[in-house]
Amino acid sequence: MNNDTMQLWIDSFLQCLAGLPLTLGLTFVSLMIGGMMALPLSVMHSRKTTWSAKWVRMFAFFFTGTPLLVQLYIFYDGVGSMDWVQNLMEVPGFNFLREGYFWVLLGLIFNTAAYTTIILSGAIRNTENGEVEAGRAYGLSAAQVMRHIILPSSLRRALPAYSNEVILMVQATALASSFTLYEITGQAHRFDSTNYQPFVAYVPAAILYLLITFVLVQAFKALERKYLAHLKPRAH
Repeated sequence: MNNDTMQLWIDSFLQCLAGLPLTLGLTFVSLMIGGMMALPLSVMHSRKTTWSAKWVRMFAFFFTGTPLLVQLYIFYDGVGSMDWVQNLMEVPGFNFLREGYFWVLLGLIFNTAAYTTIILSGAIRNTENGEVEAGRAYGLSAAQVMRHIILPSSLRRALPAYSNEVILMVQATALASSFTLYEITGQAHRFDSTNYQPFVAYVPAAILYLLITFVLVQAFKALERKYLAHLKPRAH
């Protein structure tokens, strides 16, 4: 490998690295807001017979049953082009509606909220009856049982499934490059369009995604060791 080729690889890696903060920002904000949305939605989703549960199921079915890229186009080109949204853009303080970042982030938030709702709802429904009965024996109300017993237990047991959702969201941020956002993949596109070296452009991007995934996997393994140790079978 000559010096020019080596420099090309270094330049590609540095350019992809410049997109890392945006990738991490999109991931963190979407997971944080989507997770906060999912908490009440999962409680409603777990109640099969109520009208609220039916509406939440429709919400979850749409966002888990359609491609994320299609959802992003709906927000970016669909909602963003509505007359009332265009008028709102002219109001001081609403200039952020002109930014592709907002619409991409909104799509990511709703998508991860839907998947997290299903994950948490399944964990809530699988809560052992003994835990619930113990709470009621102490005189806790249904709301207190949900808040103090069912939700904490469900959050711990949902960790393995939720770790997959977090990793998938990191990878999903690559779709932001379709909307002129220069995260890791967007920066790789820019490098390729300038140097016409797709292999050199995208391998560093892949390496960065692998490094992020590795760190996340190790972090969730540590959390599982801490919070799920009581579920492991004891050695005899």
